[in-house]
Amino acid sequence: MNINMYQGALSRCYSLTRTWVPISTNRNRSVECCMRQYRGLSSGTLDRRTYSTGVSSLPQQARVVVCGGGVVGASVVYHLAERGVTDVVLLEQGSLTCGTTWHSVGMIGCVRSSLTEMKLMNYSRNLYRRLEEEGHGLGWKQCGSISLARTKDRMIDLRRKQAISRYGGVESHIVSPSEIADINPLVRHDDLVVRSTLGGLWIPEDGVTTAPDVAMVLSRLAKQKGVKVMEGVQLDKILTKNDRVYAVETTFGTINCEYFVNCGGQWAHEIGKKSSPEVKVPLHSCEHFYIVTKPIEGVPSNMPVIRDFDGYTTFREWNGGIMVGGFEPVGKPVFTHGIPDKFEFQSLPEDWDHFQVLMDEILFRMPCIEKAEVRQLFNGPESFTPDSNWILGESAEVANYFVAAGMNSRGIVGAGAIGKYLTEWILDGEPSVDMWAHDVRRFAGLHNNRRFLRDRVKEVLGAQLKLNYPRQSEFKIGRRLRTSPLHTRLEVAGGYFTETMAYERAVWFSRLGQDEDIDSDTISHRGTFGKPTWLDSVQDEYWACKERVCLIDMSSFAKFVIKSAGGEAVDVLQYLCSNDIDQDIGNIVHTGMQNERGGFENDCSIVRVEENSFFMICPSTLQTRALTWLRRHLPPDGSVQVEDVTSMYSGINMIGPHAQHLLADVSDTPTDKNEFKAMTSKVIDVGYASGIIAMRLTHSGEDGFILYIPSDFAIHTYDTLMQSGIDYGVRNAGYYAMRHLRMEKFFAYWGLDLNALTTPMECGREFRVNLEKGDFIGREALKEQKENGIKKKFVQFLLEDFDVNRDLWPWGGEPVYRNGVFAGVTTTCGYGFTLDRMVCLGYVSDFDDGGNPKLKKNINKFVMEKDAHYQIDIGGKRFSAKAGIYTHKLAMSQRYYRDGIPVYKVKDLAKDPITDTERDNISKLVENTVASEDENNHDLHRHVMTWCPENDVEPLQKRAKVDAADDTKNDILRPVETAYIGDITALDPDMDPKEMDAKITQWMKPIVNDIHSHVDLSQAEDLELVDMSEHDDTDNDEL
Repeated sequence: MNINMYQGALSRCYSLTRTWVPISTNRNRSVECCMRQYRGLSSGTLDRRTYSTGVSSLPQQARVVVCGGGVVGASVVYHLAERGVTDVVLLEQGSLTCGTTWHSVGMIGCVRSSLTEMKLMNYSRNLYRRLEEEGHGLGWKQCGSISLARTKDRMIDLRRKQAISRYGGVESHIVSPSEIADINPLVRHDDLVVRSTLGGLWIPEDGVTTAPDVAMVLSRLAKQKGVKVMEGVQLDKILTKNDRVYAVETTFGTINCEYFVNCGGQWAHEIGKKSSPEVKVPLHSCEHFYIVTKPIEGVPSNMPVIRDFDGYTTFREWNGGIMVGGFEPVGKPVFTHGIPDKFEFQSLPEDWDHFQVLMDEILFRMPCIEKAEVRQLFNGPESFTPDSNWILGESAEVANYFVAAGMNSRGIVGAGAIGKYLTEWILDGEPSVDMWAHDVRRFAGLHNNRRFLRDRVKEVLGAQLKLNYPRQSEFKIGRRLRTSPLHTRLEVAGGYFTETMAYERAVWFSRLGQDEDIDSDTISHRGTFGKPTWLDSVQDEYWACKERVCLIDMSSFAKFVIKSAGGEAVDVLQYLCSNDIDQDIGNIVHTGMQNERGGFENDCSIVRVEENSFFMICPSTLQTRALTWLRRHLPPDGSVQVEDVTSMYSGINMIGPHAQHLLADVSDTPTDKNEFKAMTSKVIDVGYASGIIAMRLTHSGEDGFILYIPSDFAIHTYDTLMQSGIDYGVRNAGYYAMRHLRMEKFFAYWGLDLNALTTPMECGREFRVNLEKGDFIGREALKEQKENGIKKKFVQFLLEDFDVNRDLWPWGGEPVYRNGVFAGVTTTCGYGFTLDRMVCLGYVSDFDDGGNPKLKKNINKFVMEKDAHYQIDIGGKRFSAKAGIYTHKLAMSQRYYRDGIPVYKVKDLAKDPITDTERDNISKLVENTVASEDENNHDLHRHVMTWCPENDVEPLQKRAKVDAADDTKNDILRPVETAYIGDITALDPDMDPKEMDAKITQWMKPIVNDIHSHVDLSQAEDLELVDMSEHDDTDNDEL
């Protein structure tokens, strides 16, 4: 970059007036000496000379040892002390804040994409504001901030965030370009006036602070309560016994401890290697740039922060000048081979060429900087993670070893909340908010690979301000790391892949006949907040799953074998699982593994393959978490073994009514439902392949099988199924099709609808809890909820008056209103092809004036009250929604055809009672059904023709009903639901009751698989057909 192209002092004094300089620090020097670079810049009022601490009093014992004296470590010890835990030691190898905290820009912005993260940021802001008001001198200024929108989509994103911000405790307002100019006249806004839809988001309570001052204040307040802060002490080793922390070794001696917290910032990765086993902390440093100008005329001290996301830049006032930096599209990794020794209070060399992409945007957005005198182009390292989220929580490798690192340049804004919730994690076992997005256990060992991290963070840095479209924000670097044996086959077939746990999996396939010049990757990345470009492709796959047979690669699912010589494996699983695992060999049990609060630690399916051997499958993202949970609850005598066999088996999900015929053609195993029942498993052969674990479940509510295949046989098995399935219309399908199938059927997804704070009683899975089987983790919490009620309820919403093609789509996180009052947020959303409605899943609560959910003994009544009117806010527009707490019957129906046009037979009998003609048609239909069953030797499906007889009682002489109250294995008819079979007298008014019962039984038998080819439905237009075939009841996916 030729900086002479810029006018004014930008070319005159950037090197002569630099304020921060690399200095050779000495551990015995005072903090004041090491902090000379702050002179003239610090907004705070602290005298840092009071913080130098010797090491002569290094304790031999502490309950908690925290490593890292930055703002995060200081917040952890502060919050531990606030909870009354003062037997704590904070270790810093140099001086407090000497790592990366000292050069933080200190911006505190609270508006985020999720309600949870917004609450975290809001807590940090309120903490800093309170401490400032108490006179502690953090340099806090409530100046507000403006987020600019250069594009229509960015404006949509801001409106979506604004819709939820008020419930995260954050005030925000959509503002026009002229209002932006009024709030901050220094900001160029004419480009925003071009389109009337553009503008920004004004957050008046946002502010700025001085990060080193925050760290100093928090550590001082902790010291006043008894916490020991030790500077100049280097950590040598974390000592473990039976994979649990018991002490740390330092340059000044050993400290015995119960807990260790790694708050080492960019050193956290290397600190992880100081224990045995090593703790994986996947982060890598990148160079991070900003400039600081000398005072500029007209810049007020309370100038609002400017975030120009589309220009990659952020601006704040600093001592009368401007501090402005950003996140360039492609980052510049540093320290791949290790951080230099004693890298304290140091910066990196300037790189004006690399900074130019930001400089161009800076001068465009704030022209006054063009003639400003620049103190320095500052370049300091910041650590980034593979997915741009923090790394928090207890490690998978070592118990009582906690991590709080990988701040992704958001350390100061998150530090307050991180200290609070990590303290809860340590002392209470779980944080009081869902932190799964930041949990260290979301990673696998491969994420810790240094070369992978080096390359991935180039993209992660640029993603900090990137516009993230729903389900279309995939990283491109570090991909194809884990692939199933079928990957190449699916890629050639037109599959588009996303990653989960670094595993590539196809989520949809190009439509047949699609223009070859437009590949699936191009289509997917046409970002939108409305109807996605892949919807038509997913719709084709959806209907193929409903009507024919599809194959979905499920290899990414985590798989484990739990076994023992005796009955110990059964005992362990009975204690870990809330359902009864002690079933016959071959039976599949869907169950949660609960924590002490009753929340889901795991959501899995378990099959007993031998008397003392079990095969468990669970969502891909739970691979590390599930294995850790299992291992930490095994008997210490080694009698139970757990093996992760995820890579040993590939998975193929066969979904659709033709699945059993196709499997029968390629296997010697009978596949009809009498021989191979739902929720059972067998070891079978397919083609020439052996040892395949076949399960009759699909995780979608449709009939079919999942085949867990030894990976050596995966390609052969896939090719055999595809070749033999040609006559059945077999095709590939992706995870999105399965997601839409399951969402319609009101199945919850791990990580979106389920988490460690959600219990089975709250999400409608109480029928999968066996409180009578004996003790298990979480039993008391669930028992209490059953007796006293719950605070939230999982609800399915169908949007009304929603235009799929024109309206913005819900994607999760939208506010839910009940009678105009905030009642919760959506969790998962998508279009229901059978219901022909936009479907939203979410939780509903009755909040008090303080925003706390009330305990409800009968929350179902509250949710479903007749006068309850629901709305869902999508980007500022509210849509009416119909609420339901059970699966919609139509979601389970099949699609039939008249003159080649798909139709459903649906009638609202509350408004339109059954006519005599309709009774005759029903009678004919039943007779034809029975006849076709006798004449055709087919494997049959079971259908129930239903309507509500309460509205037609008088004409009926008798009615029959099928009560599903005891059918706990049927996820379609929930335990309290009843399906009615209509006017039986229409068959024969003089029929004997016993004969009528026999007729009902015959009627309920399975009818032909392709009913439209054997039964004339053209005269039975007003029947609602509800598919009651034996669907699996598993719904444990992370989709």
